[in-house]
Amino acid sequence: MKVKEQKLHKHGFVRFIDIMGDDNSIADAARVSYGEGTRSVSDNRNLIRYLVRNKHTSPLEMVEVKFHLKLPIFIMRQLVRHRTASLNEYSGRYSIMTDECYEPSDDYLQPQSQSNKQGRDGELSDNWKLSYKQKIYEAINKANVAYKFLIGNNTPHGGLSRELARTVLPVSNYTECYWKIDLHNFFHFCRLRMDSHAQQEIRDYAKVMYEMVKPEIPIAAEAFEDYSLYSVSLSRMERNVIQYVFETFPEIQQTSGFTQSMKSYIDRVKKSEDLDFGMTAREWKELKEKIK
Repeated sequence: MKVKEQKLHKHGFVRFIDIMGDDNSIADAARVSYGEGTRSVSDNRNLIRYLVRNKHTSPLEMVEVKFHLKLPIFIMRQLVRHRTASLNEYSGRYSIMTDECYEPSDDYLQPQSQSNKQGRDGELSDNWKLSYKQKIYEAINKANVAYKFLIGNNTPHGGLSRELARTVLPVSNYTECYWKIDLHNFFHFCRLRMDSHAQQEIRDYAKVMYEMVKPEIPIAAEAFEDYSLYSVSLSRMERNVIQYVFETFPEIQQTSGFTQSMKSYIDRVKKSEDLDFGMTAREWKELKEKIK
């Protein structure tokens, strides 16, 4: 396989180094466990879609993907949360750290969300954007100047040790790593990190990584999109609410503008003092988002 590479943001990149296995590898692994009695399921597409739909994940673990990534440390911290992956990262103890740091573009600058403590939302004026960008630049520049001073060789002892000097660098500093993961857990990574609730910067990386892998396993990717990435799951309480709406307001099925009508009926059910579906205010909000 030819290495694929795409630049990301100003200094980062995604390199798709290698893949072990393909759609056939998944189907072959599945048929080993099923034995002779399943030869009627001879079509790889139907078999792989059955596996993904019913969450038979071990055959997907027979495929592995490997990347070389250059990304800010604060994104790297989200990457290492996926603990089934193997990785090897650039060493700031052994090598001198780069002075390249992530600086958000104007369209990424937003105020703190008032409804989500770990997100951004809304708009900033051009004056505020300029002010924030200047502060970010000044902080990054100050950290890099301090780092270069600490590792400087213009002292009798040759500067402070690299493992201590790096402590002044910000989490926007770029690092590099090799990252390898099986396909099942890669799909899990993509579902979480491509979601609209994920931080925009990790979404950018995840989307590029997924689009690079997708052509190599088209059948599995199609099944992942159909049954996971673009699907919606309902809790028992959410299902009970929707069932109640259909049974209590049968006219909704003949109503034009179904989505808006369903949301309005859900609001009516929520406000009813005679009903208790055991859902928090946030769960009611999430249900309406799923309907949308």
